[in-house]
Amino acid sequence: MTISGAAIVGGVCGQPIRHSMSPILHNAWIQAAGLDAAYVPFAPAADRFETFIDGLRGGAVRGLNVTIPFKERALARADTASDLARMAGAANLLIFNPDGSVHADNTDGPGLLSAIAIQAPGFDVAAAPVVILGAGGAARGAVAALLLAGALRVTVVNRTLARAQDLVDAFGTKVFAAAEAALPHLLAEAGLVINATSLGLGGGDGPAADLSRTPETAVVMDMVYKPLRTEFLQRARSTGRRAVDGLEMLLRQAEPSFEAIYGVAPPADVDVRAIALKLLGED
Repeated sequence: MTISGAAIVGGVCGQPIRHSMSPILHNAWIQAAGLDAAYVPFAPAADRFETFIDGLRGGAVRGLNVTIPFKERALARADTASDLARMAGAANLLIFNPDGSVHADNTDGPGLLSAIAIQAPGFDVAAAPVVILGAGGAARGAVAALLLAGALRVTVVNRTLARAQDLVDAFGTKVFAAAEAALPHLLAEAGLVINATSLGLGGGDGPAADLSRTPETAVVMDMVYKPLRTEFLQRARSTGRRAVDGLEMLLRQAEPSFEAIYGVAPPADVDVRAIALKLLGED
């Protein structure tokens, strides 16, 4: 890699950030593209995030991916934002303009849709109802992306119904809240089921959902990617349902981020999934 004083600098910001695969993936693209650039991790103190962002305005850093716990605060600190970021209520990408302004975007949603297109080709998100398990920030981002993609009905199911209702209230008439007791009926009609909770992270059980109730054509997605073969997706595959893993979403959300920061698309000949699988010990 060639890094000079004119290098384009990007990075990822979170707390903690040591676990992030983003620097390895983005720098693999940078090297393959022969760019004078770098992508580095940042871990500002939780109470200094806004000061950290303001210090980058108009400076040497072109763009920054943002992860937990700063996504909502990143949106609030930006001067302008994309429709998707505003709908999601969070930003995972900040672009620092030469005039000192900051623009916020959210590539999580496009990453979700791209992952579905790759691992469940031909699936139409507008063709059947969608069920999302969980009502946190990941669920809100998924709802925003699905609505913009033409989803006709999205139901958010959460253990605490009030939290699901709070999420639904931020959207229009195509989004509904439901308690877990309604899940069997909802699954019977679902074309897409998404685990947007942290259940299954580290190898535990995923959400308690009888996926055999879904139509045979249904697609099941898990945003968790550690482990890659989550218990939730194993249940989906055992019933013959098409499965979409969280790693694919992670990789696909990185692509528009890279292009926004460095001005070129990531080289297609770099197998970033193979790199990620090796990092996860899944190769």
